[in-house]
Amino acid sequence: MQAQMLAPAAVLVAWSLVMLLWMAATRLPAMGKVTGGLKAAPRGGRGQNLDGVIPDKVQWKSHNYAHLMEQPTVFYATVVILAILAPSPLAVLLAWIYVALRIVHSVWQATVNIVAVRFLLFIASTLALIALAVMALIATLGAPS
Repeated sequence: MQAQMLAPAAVLVAWSLVMLLWMAATRLPAMGKVTGGLKAAPRGGRGQNLDGVIPDKVQWKSHNYAHLMEQPTVFYATVVILAILAPSPLAVLLAWIYVALRIVHSVWQATVNIVAVRFLLFIASTLALIALAVMALIATLGAPS
């Protein structure tokens, strides 16, 4: 059951890398058009500095990749706790629901990016994460010492 509990986390890690590659594949050519290539790009700065410089649709992938580095970190810790202490079929199902919703959220944000729909996907995935976090909290507080 531990591997089943960790599998959704592994899929989300792989998906995050897919988004990284998608971001690079769209952003680097766009930067080349705007700056004349990476060597001519200004020094320093951050990815957010490209907002308004390169097309929004290109930046959407970057924004989503950043999102995959935020809330999912809580998911990874929660999944590890549950894999060690209390991997249950319900926890595995909730983890897969979370991952599926995050992938749909990514594709939506990277392509269509209608915020109202994206927000609903985010809320639904967050509810799954909250349920997982409560399960992890119960497992840790109730674990024998």
